[in-house]
Amino acid sequence: LVVGIILVAINPYKQLPLYGDAIIHAYSGQNMGDMDPHIFAVAEEAYKQMARNNKNQSIIVSGESGAGKTVSARYTMRYFATVSKSSSNAHVEDKVLASNPITEAVGNAKTMRNDNSSRFGKYTEISFDQSYQIIGANMRTYLLEKSRVVFQSENERNYHIFYQLCASAMKPEFKNLKLGRSQGNNLLFI
Repeated sequence: LVVGIILVAINPYKQLPLYGDAIIHAYSGQNMGDMDPHIFAVAEEAYKQMARNNKNQSIIVSGESGAGKTVSARYTMRYFATVSKSSSNAHVEDKVLASNPITEAVGNAKTMRNDNSSRFGKYTEISFDQSYQIIGANMRTYLLEKSRVVFQSENERNYHIFYQLCASAMKPEFKNLKLGRSQGNNLLFI
C-alpha cells in the first residue's frame, strides 16, 4: 500500500473564490508543490499519475460531519470534467456532474452541524478513455441513515427530497400523488 499526497482542508462554511474555472486552469498541468495546497492540486496529481503511469488512482475524502467532504468531492469531479473536456464527450461530464444534486436530494439532510449533510457514503469511479477524457462514471452508495425517514432529532430535518416533493405538490405533474404541504421541519402528508 502506497499512500501519497495528503491535503488537510478546513470547511470555511462560506463560499470562497477559490474554485472557479480560472483556478482550475491555473492548476492544470502544474507540478505538485508549484502551487499552493489545494484540492485541485491533489486532483491534478492524480490525473497526471493516471496518464503518466497508466494506473488507476484514488482520492479519499475523509473527515467528520460538516468537514466539507461532499463539497471537496464535487470540486474534484468538476476539476476532472474541466481538464479532460472535449467537444465529443462533453455530455458525459455534464451527466457525471449532474448526478450530484440528485444524490444529495435523496441522501442529504439538514443536521445541527450542516445544512446539507450527507447521510450516506458514496464511492464514485470515474472512467477515462485512452486520451484521458471522461467516458463514464459508476457510483455506489452505502450506509444510508434509514432511521432519518421516520425520526429526526430536534432542529434537524428529513431528506431534502421530501421537502422538494411537498414544495411541488401543486404542480400539475404531481397532483395525482396527493402530496401534502410541509410546515417548517414537519412533513404533513407523506
